[in-house]
Amino acid sequence: MDPPPHETLVLALEQLYALAAPNNLGELTKLGRKMAEFPVDPMVAKMILASEKYRCSDEILSITAMLSVNSSIFYGPKDKIVHADTARQNFFVPGSDHLMLLNVYNQCVETGYSTRWCYENFIQHRSMKRARDVHEQLESLLERVEIEPSSNAHDSIAIRKVLSAVLNSFICSNIKRGLQQQSLLLLRRGVTWLKYVCDQHVINYKNSCWVRCKPSCSITVTT
Repeated sequence: MDPPPHETLVLALEQLYALAAPNNLGELTKLGRKMAEFPVDPMVAKMILASEKYRCSDEILSITAMLSVNSSIFYGPKDKIVHADTARQNFFVPGSDHLMLLNVYNQCVETGYSTRWCYENFIQHRSMKRARDVHEQLESLLERVEIEPSSNAHDSIAIRKVLSAVLNSFICSNIKRGLQQQSLLLLRRGVTWLKYVCDQHVINYKNSCWVRCKPSCSITVTT
């Protein structure tokens, strides 16, 4: 087995430092040890830990579970592509793709993971069952990091604060460390969002919930 490229290792280590997982000696901090308990991306692990402050761990776990199957949630048969797009848009939450995923998950739970509901909304039933399994697995790990399960389903602001808190700390740390190449800018032009990395246009962002919003710009990061 070939070792990973040096650049990949460096970027991974830089991300961990940006998330305050290791200290200046390269040893795991208390936060880093808690993050290591979760078999997810480090940024997502920190997001789960941050949910304790805002009492919304259940919602953050649901979002995390949906992110794990994000590429295989919706499907669109060629002969029903318009209906599939309409069904997807019915789940949109202005300004947040994460809350859209939470919306899909919650509605699916309310139906008891109904196969018929998934079929009518052009959602992969197998992916939703997988998301349920991931949610249950992550929830079972909360006790290890001394987080009491909590829910704050009617306070979307609290959920947004968890998402933005992790993002802001990551960006601020990167700026401090001179790692601006990790940042990514989304600019609205017409009916699409254009994604830029280092001032280079790399992807059309038209399928995002952001297409219904009109801020001048929004900053997020790639990993």
